[in-house]
Amino acid sequence: MKLTLPIRLATLATLALTSIFPLDSAKSAVSFDERVMDQSQVIAVARPYGNNKYDLLVIEQIPGKKQCWSESGANPVVVEPLLLKFDFTGHCRRATDSNGYSIRIDGRDYGLNYLLSVVPRNSELFLVGTPRTGGSEIVVARTRGLSQGFLKFVLEPGWQFSKRAFDGKELGHFYFSGNGEAIVAAGGSLPPNHTPAPAIAFTDIGNDIYKAEIEQAVAKGFIAGFKEDSTFRPEVALTREQLVSMIVDALKTVPETKVSVADRISENPYTDVDGSRWSAAKIQWAKKNQIVSGYPDGTFKPTKEVTRAELVAVLQKAAKYAQTQRGSSAQLPAKETPKTFSDTAGHWAETLVSQMSAYCQVASPVNEKGTAFAPNAPAFRNYAAAATLRMLNCVNSNPQQPTN
Repeated sequence: MKLTLPIRLATLATLALTSIFPLDSAKSAVSFDERVMDQSQVIAVARPYGNNKYDLLVIEQIPGKKQCWSESGANPVVVEPLLLKFDFTGHCRRATDSNGYSIRIDGRDYGLNYLLSVVPRNSELFLVGTPRTGGSEIVVARTRGLSQGFLKFVLEPGWQFSKRAFDGKELGHFYFSGNGEAIVAAGGSLPPNHTPAPAIAFTDIGNDIYKAEIEQAVAKGFIAGFKEDSTFRPEVALTREQLVSMIVDALKTVPETKVSVADRISENPYTDVDGSRWSAAKIQWAKKNQIVSGYPDGTFKPTKEVTRAELVAVLQKAAKYAQTQRGSSAQLPAKETPKTFSDTAGHWAETLVSQMSAYCQVASPVNEKGTAFAPNAPAFRNYAAAATLRMLNCVNSNPQQPTN
């Protein structure tokens, strides 16, 4: 397998740069990014207080640490906040007010425009964004029933949890992050005059065949550009650790797919990957879930470049992992006729490259022209972004099929 350059991919992968706009001015205050969270490791809770009153509590589970909450029942789900019974420092993170959570839609922050509040209505509780200066509320989640105690909020269609990030560093602030198109399709409301935040205008992809897919990949948050010079560097090759980081963050965006990566680990996943390395926890997770493997001598060679064939091999494993996590067969259905490449005959990846060409064209000719796949050529950032995006789209478009 091949992955070069200190590229800020997954660990530093963020969504498009956007601004917060004060209520009385169009002048931006500060710009933040966001990083999609593992949805299974975070929960929004209606916390009771006083006389039939509730406020919002957001809890994040740190992977591998003491359990922060438990759930029981359905419609509504009753939550037992276990973190209240022990010193949760280093085990759980929580947010209890607007300093710790806010609304973000299509890359735009609305923390200064909407206040999140819990509203009882029709025998259930609603989590709504209440406009600070008048207008319609935005329904973010609901409990789907009413009961005693702490209740779990179920996010409405189009919403997910993410974390605020700045200059590549994840912060503690939680976002209820919305996809405007999905919200409207489900009958939800958006802020007045809402428009998605503009995509980063990379200066070096204007003529790139993968331009549109690069921009979509950046918007999804599993790969990023370089803010210091507004470039994407499309023809820089990935390293093995960068590929792992990108794949892990890509899988986090697939609904019903669990990706629990620890903040840090103490052990070494491989002899040449120290536990303190930025990529170590993700490499360990990918190794454990058989998405990547090392070499016979016990090394991983994290800075070695990835070939196009190796990229496709990892994408195949990632797609199969996502399929099984969603309760479907690991079999990847052919969406179209497999391609016959002119330079893969006899190559170790011949069969899988052909199969992945039929899987939403994850495997495609070099620069989408001719019949050569170039299996041993470096996997550049532009193709890696496009191929990964295609894999995600193919997984999400495949109806769930029960395993035999």
